Amino acid sequence: MTDDRWVGSSTPYIESGSGDAWGKEAAARGRSGTQRILGAGSQPAPLAVAEAMRIAPGTTVVARQRLILLDGQPIEYANSYWPTSVAEGTQLATAIKIRGGAVSLLAELGYRPGTVSEDVQTRPPTKEEAEVLQLASNSEWVLTLTRTISTLDEQPYEVSVMVSPGRIGRLHYSMEVD
Repeated sequence: MTDDRWVGSSTPYIESGSGDAWGKEAAARGRSGTQRILGAGSQPAPLAVAEAMRIAPGTTVVARQRLILLDGQPIEYANSYWPTSVAEGTQLATAIKIRGGAVSLLAELGYRPGTVSEDVQTRPPTKEEAEVLQLASNSEWVLTLTRTISTLDEQPYEVSVMVSPGRIGRLHYSMEVD
């Protein structure tokens, strides 16, 4: 992610059966990609998540926080959110690794992507983000990617907010045209 030649795809991160997409992506480049689960459980939906899910702010959702590491160094703070009707009582609500990954679990539960929307922005970090990402100072901006995944009938069932140090410098997207 810090190498200008590192061009990845979002596709493995939304397809079931991909397993540890990050570990595979890093290994393909001779690096070590791991993640640490920092927490999981029910909480009130943050405003931006509620808006993306089209629910009332403060509605209870299931949240899962992860720290993404490249060669042991933090490069992303990822927070994923699901409506309680989707995730309550599942492994998504627990702070344990999910065999096959969250995407595969969601597919088993009947949730497959119909549409995916991704928004990218830069901003100053929150205090929590600066600490988790071990930023040199709060003056180092972060790059955020917010991904909303919806069913074929356009019902959002997952919102993920991924925050990376701004020094990663570049995101690249390419799309196939049907």
